[in-house]
Amino acid sequence: MSKFFPKLLLILAAFLAGSFFSRYRASTQVVSRVSPPPSPVSVAQINQLKIQVLPPQGFTFDIAWGDLGQRLVKIGVIDRAKFDKLFAGQPDLVKKYLDGSDETSITITADSAQFWVDLLWAAGLAQKSPVLDSGPMQASGDPGRFASTGGWTLGKKDAMTYYSQSQLIPLTPDQHERVKSIAENIYRPCCGNSTAFPDCNHGMAALGLVELMVSQGASDDQIYRTILAFNSFWFPQTYLELGYHFSKSGTSWDRVDPKLALGKSFSSGPGYSAVKRQIGTVPGLNDAGGGGCGV
Repeated sequence: MSKFFPKLLLILAAFLAGSFFSRYRASTQVVSRVSPPPSPVSVAQINQLKIQVLPPQGFTFDIAWGDLGQRLVKIGVIDRAKFDKLFAGQPDLVKKYLDGSDETSITITADSAQFWVDLLWAAGLAQKSPVLDSGPMQASGDPGRFASTGGWTLGKKDAMTYYSQSQLIPLTPDQHERVKSIAENIYRPCCGNSTAFPDCNHGMAALGLVELMVSQGASDDQIYRTILAFNSFWFPQTYLELGYHFSKSGTSWDRVDPKLALGKSFSSGPGYSAVKRQIGTVPGLNDAGGGGCGV
């Protein structure tokens, strides 16, 4: 009998193992039926997010534009004929901000986003600024080699003819310092640089807008909130996905701290990429597009 005993043990062990794994498979099947994977984001939720981040009516801000457009044309940083040709489909917008002298508000929408990139780009490029004269733009010794300078083709002459040459927006030394401080906290997803290093069109446009708002006494929060709105229309895909990220973390887009959202962790190229890796591909958020760094 002793020689059959090991075989008996092996048969018994095999039977018990088979019974265990059968019960295990059954239990996992029950769990999978009882606990299905999380439901995808609904179409209604996606549409609500789009309305918050990119409202069809856009955003309107109480920013006095005055005759700044006229002065940009007068000094030549904007060649009116080139601007008219580029925005031939929006003649009323061009006339309002290049011919007008008493505009007291600015509205950005999906349709006017490129117009405001280019108009504010001209303002940021030409405005006399310590950010341009002694900041990172000068680090290489040739500020004319960047997209924000070499890429500007809407003037009567090359961009460096106008670079930091005109007192278009009156600012005190303290206000210039405030511009720099705010600009250092504003990033854009096309690169890893802050607005204090405006090496592309969006950076130069944001600098011009910050300078304009600082000159008019806007608060830091107002400035960050305004730039976030402009960035959202300039980079719609990015900010829809950032809005989704914040909403999944329990903060709706209208309650997000604009300074936080514009900071390096979210709005820089590397920061946004890290968020994108976390959220993956979200159905319904993949068709918004984004802005290029040229005219």
